[in-house]
Amino acid sequence: MKPTDLAVEWTEEVQTPGTIAPLIERLLEELGEDPKRDGLVKTPARVEAALRYLTSGYSMKLEEIVNGALFDVRYDEMVIVRDIEFFSLCEHHLLPFFGKVHVAYIPKHKVIGLSKIARIVDMYARRLQVQERMTQQIAETLQQILNPRGVGVICEARHFCMMMRGVEKQHSGAVTSAMLGAFRERQETREEFLSLVGHHSVQF
Repeated sequence: MKPTDLAVEWTEEVQTPGTIAPLIERLLEELGEDPKRDGLVKTPARVEAALRYLTSGYSMKLEEIVNGALFDVRYDEMVIVRDIEFFSLCEHHLLPFFGKVHVAYIPKHKVIGLSKIARIVDMYARRLQVQERMTQQIAETLQQILNPRGVGVICEARHFCMMMRGVEKQHSGAVTSAMLGAFRERQETREEFLSLVGHHSVQF
């Protein structure tokens, strides 16, 4: 599909309101706006399309994501996919948080296609989330499907609920980690992971 085709497809989706659009129209009214004015006429449909995309992780199925991309490989050193960008919605305020995920595992019998790791991150990011849960879900999912010697996940993010409201700290970041198997049991394994992803502070 060409980029122009994608643009047409998105436009058609925006112009087709569904069950969420009327709720957004009512929300605009409650906020004191006029949803019938030129700038807002199509806003409810656009918001619905955006929300359905940003929460599409609920309809993603792990078996369809992996799609058989598990391979028998004699390899027992650390595999790392770093700097996986993500966007998610905080379940407390429905405001975005965004950042990067670094994933590592030590194979026992199988490896997984590298792009599948990024898709697993997307599956959990495109839901109403908290960063701590998302980090743990990614790690536990890889542990489940690969049964490796260990899994390590580090998530670095900035949260609009901190940046736009509340304490209004625009430069603060949150770091969470989940360490399973060898990454939890062996300090040298954790330190190797941290060194290889260059983890010192939150950087975007």
